[in-house]
Amino acid sequence: MADFTRRPPPGPGPSSLGAEQDENRNITPLETPAAQANPVLSAPPRPRAPAPAGAALGAEPRPEPTRSRPAVSAPLPSVIFDPMPRPRVPPAQSAGVAPPGAPPPFGEEMLDVQTERRTAPPGPPPPAQEPERRAAPGMERRGPPEADRRGAPPAGPDRRGAASAPQQGYAGPERRGVRRADGSDAQSTNRFWPAQPKTLQESGLNATFVEELVLKAIFFAGEMRGMDVATRLQLPSALVDEVIEGLRRQKYIDIRGGGGSGVGRSTMIYQLTTFVTDVLRQILDRNRYNGPAPVPFNEWVAAVKQQTVRGNRITRHRMQDKFGDLIIRDYIFDGIGPAMNSGRAIFFYGPPGNGKTAICQGMVNCYEGDIFVPHALLVDDFVVKMFDANIHRAVEDEPGMPSYDRRWVRCRRPLVVVGGELTLEMLDLVYTPEVKYYEAPFQMKASNGMLLIDDFGRQKVSPKDLLNRWIVPLESDVDILTLHTGKKLQVPFDVFAAFSTNLDPSALVDDAFLRRVRYKLEVQRPDEEQFHEIFQVMCRKRGVPYDARAVDYLIDEHYRPHHRPFAACQPRDLLDQVIDMANYQGQTPRLDPALLDAAVRSYFVRFDKPADSSPTAASAR
Repeated sequence: MADFTRRPPPGPGPSSLGAEQDENRNITPLETPAAQANPVLSAPPRPRAPAPAGAALGAEPRPEPTRSRPAVSAPLPSVIFDPMPRPRVPPAQSAGVAPPGAPPPFGEEMLDVQTERRTAPPGPPPPAQEPERRAAPGMERRGPPEADRRGAPPAGPDRRGAASAPQQGYAGPERRGVRRADGSDAQSTNRFWPAQPKTLQESGLNATFVEELVLKAIFFAGEMRGMDVATRLQLPSALVDEVIEGLRRQKYIDIRGGGGSGVGRSTMIYQLTTFVTDVLRQILDRNRYNGPAPVPFNEWVAAVKQQTVRGNRITRHRMQDKFGDLIIRDYIFDGIGPAMNSGRAIFFYGPPGNGKTAICQGMVNCYEGDIFVPHALLVDDFVVKMFDANIHRAVEDEPGMPSYDRRWVRCRRPLVVVGGELTLEMLDLVYTPEVKYYEAPFQMKASNGMLLIDDFGRQKVSPKDLLNRWIVPLESDVDILTLHTGKKLQVPFDVFAAFSTNLDPSALVDDAFLRRVRYKLEVQRPDEEQFHEIFQVMCRKRGVPYDARAVDYLIDEHYRPHHRPFAACQPRDLLDQVIDMANYQGQTPRLDPALLDAAVRSYFVRFDKPADSSPTAASAR
């Protein structure tokens, strides 16, 4: 009689998976805060280089001096935190049976699904198997699950409750969009990676909606090949071919001929028939969206949570070379570093022209990695366009990268800058009656990135109303948008918001706003030494020889006598005017005193209103 092994009884599955702990907020800058900057022109005069005998100022530029910079410390070794071991999933759950107390379906509660790759460590050979136990006749022999023999827990039910086969590259409960890339993405254990759908059910769309997209694509193009329809919808060709075949059976489309080399339905050219006229009119009355297939709203919400901008580990060493040629003081690094690690909000204030906007543009470069942004979202039966080529910078795929759902665009973390043109209407979903679909607002397009409200206080709307609009998102990380039907839509506000103003902050903000914006940073004017450094950097970028004596002449003649304060933008602006005037006079651009004098006369102009500038006096003249 053959020996059999008793099948273990089914047990309750794990209640839920714990969210990954946020361990990325306890980092401190590597440098101590710098001393308070000296007031403008309060530092001792800068040592001047003696001019050679008989040499005229500006005639022969001396070699560019080299300035010593603090040595940059070696890169810090990265620390890898191993995820906690997960409990094994009993065979009942691996067979697709939901355990008691299972979490609600996808979209009702967002969960952080941790995926881990388990490999058998090298070691001595496994011990000898214990003697097989005999069971009652009639019981079949069952060995350990396949996943247990590999050293990983068996795969659990996926998002839709169907049993899923183990797939390479990740283990554990399967959910679309929560898989890890094979090998190339081993550093991120919980990175969002949208899996390529193979069926309509996996895409989250119904057959009727996809059929309407196919009909609109062919209608606007006149005729299309099957592969071109799949490219337009960014869906797999096999899935689109099935939809096209169903439309052919309904006599809505017909084959006009072959479209090139190869065989199969993908190379056939399709066109609409007369039977689709009434149906197409109803489709276009509903919406005229013609583009990649949208992603269900709930899947995007889960993706935003996994790609969050909160809780980073940005250090001073990592920020050192992310600002290009900007001359950044130590106190600015120490101010923006902790704010970026929190991912909450920061408030910049200070005189105009000192680099507040340029600093924000460099801050977004400190975020490493990339994110996935959907082309469009499906909210109920409405389409919301998300991807904006003017905001989202797409990145090219590396060779050997695993495939992913092409309805998502892999791009850098976005930076959205809005200024004086901002109105309250622009912060809500924009519905266009002509095309009958929505355009996502600025803060929604900036998800998982940075939003800069520049020139705060100069918008058409009052600062008080604008602040009231931002108080709830800054407090709860949730924004409330309204559809044209009146329905309220709750969207995640996962944005690092930055407010920048050159006006008096006491006249713009109140205590409620300051409490929610935890970090405030004053961007001060440069001193004389930094003024020289900025001039030197701009001369190198413009290809003009740098002459420290000419800059000293500019300061002595046009700044000190008039008590004129420095601004970080002035070296760039004055140098551009010097280049323009030199080109006009047919000269080689250089820091010549005469050209500097002409540039100052054109740049520093005050428009003082005369005392007798009344309408009567003006008409009398």
